[in-house]
Amino acid sequence: MPSIVVSKKVMDELIGKKLSEDEFKDRLSYLGTDLEKIEGDEVHVEIFPNRPDMLSEQGLARAMSSFIGVKCGLREYKVKKSDYLLKVEKSVKDVRPYAACAVVKGLRLDNEKIIEIMQLQEKLHVTYGRKREKAAIGVYPLERIKFPIVYKAADPRSVKFVPLEADKEMDGLQILSKHPKGRDYAHLLEGKKLFPYFIDANDKVLSMPPIINSHDVGKIMESTEDVFVECTGFDLGVLKTCLNIIVTTLADMGGSVYSMDMKYEHGEVVTPDLNPSKMRLSLNYVNKRLGLQLKEDELKELLERMGYGYQNGGIVLVPAYRADILHQIDFVEDIAIAYGYENFEPLEMDAPTVASEDKFEKFKRKVVYLLVGLGLQELNTYHIMSKNDLLNNMCSDYSGVELANSLSEEYNVLRNWMVPSLMCVLRANKMNEYPQKIFDIGRVFKKNTKMETSVEEFERLGVLLCSKSSDLTEARKVLDYLFRMLNINYGVVDTEHPSFIKGRVGRVEVDYKGELIKVAYIGEINPQVLNNFGIEMPTSGFELNLTELYNIL
Repeated sequence: MPSIVVSKKVMDELIGKKLSEDEFKDRLSYLGTDLEKIEGDEVHVEIFPNRPDMLSEQGLARAMSSFIGVKCGLREYKVKKSDYLLKVEKSVKDVRPYAACAVVKGLRLDNEKIIEIMQLQEKLHVTYGRKREKAAIGVYPLERIKFPIVYKAADPRSVKFVPLEADKEMDGLQILSKHPKGRDYAHLLEGKKLFPYFIDANDKVLSMPPIINSHDVGKIMESTEDVFVECTGFDLGVLKTCLNIIVTTLADMGGSVYSMDMKYEHGEVVTPDLNPSKMRLSLNYVNKRLGLQLKEDELKELLERMGYGYQNGGIVLVPAYRADILHQIDFVEDIAIAYGYENFEPLEMDAPTVASEDKFEKFKRKVVYLLVGLGLQELNTYHIMSKNDLLNNMCSDYSGVELANSLSEEYNVLRNWMVPSLMCVLRANKMNEYPQKIFDIGRVFKKNTKMETSVEEFERLGVLLCSKSSDLTEARKVLDYLFRMLNINYGVVDTEHPSFIKGRVGRVEVDYKGELIKVAYIGEINPQVLNNFGIEMPTSGFELNLTELYNIL
């Protein structure tokens, strides 16, 4: 979890109430953060990854102030309309296709505030931005920029500028090889023929996202009063939320937020939008989950202590800077925090029971031990993923379960097999050493109208071996060892599957009471699939239905 360092004095000012050290420690821990230590005026706090809006003094104080009852309810932030324009060229489509921007004026910066802004930027990069892959952020002094700004992709050898904290001009390729930040994040532009740039109307380079700002135009100082803020990435919804976190922090520093028009090939987008979103919440749902008997006015009070607004009829107003609210259960968690975990009364069960470990879990653990013993690394991937990865990138037909109210293209479908999740992990770890031998035991989903939920669930094992020498034989050796240790006889018959190479894929069968039960696919990943995920090493593996196999055993 990311840690931030905040000033106790500044926090007391922002909260609007001076707290004793003991009160501060107590309330901070119950808010859902982890207090590491206090050294004089410096407070070291560990922030849970689901609350990136608390990665700054302003964000943490905003949450604390509501929690202790000083400034409850929804915070309102105004966005002033402006004629600032960003032109997004279609050349960035295959590099980093989206940008969300804003202008903030009237800041009074000093060295401490600049450090706060830099800390927020870097912590967002590491957490919410997934080390700049999902979102990258730039902050620039407005007085050095002439609008309109163009966001475009160009040959990295044709664009030169002085990167931040450097003393000479470099082109894009030189920055990746010679500049410290370039070397750290070179993998994000690896294999790209064009690199993205922000360039103003004077033809000055502002930055080369997601790597580095220009030293001339991209460095804020204590004399800076007005700033231009941009976020770039692959999901516009993610970028809008990231931008909202930054500009509300700057607004709490005393700045005024101005909108910007982003002119895309397909139309215009205006950011930021700091209006709250609306979600419905059932009072019965809350009471059932928490074992309470809350009334609507009590529910309203608890929600306001966590910074929400509430309208009669069960409508919750969610702040634009909250990135973690996806479902009613997220409200339940915050209501429990506001109610106070220390106020819940423990209850004894009426029925005496004797605990025992689930036999299927023991079986899964044995499989894990066997694979770890072969040198494979265990993963734990999400149940939901991108439909594009599951369908298009895997070159397969899709018949899975889509989310009805998905808030992100990155997570909009329940996976129906494990291999796509493992392919996403390989894509995110191209910069690491090979061979990469990974596996994951997880849940997959498929439609079945006979089930109460119309969805059937299975536990599957996915294994991928990625290296220069990876082939079907290597995957077969792993499967042979696993089945031998489980005392299972099996056979492999030829089959076809669009995600695997034709002629190098098989169906694994196990004899059950004279009937051959198909329990796995094994083979070498199709080169087109590897290309879609940007993986340059041969990859083989298998996917095993553990639920089916356990039932057979």
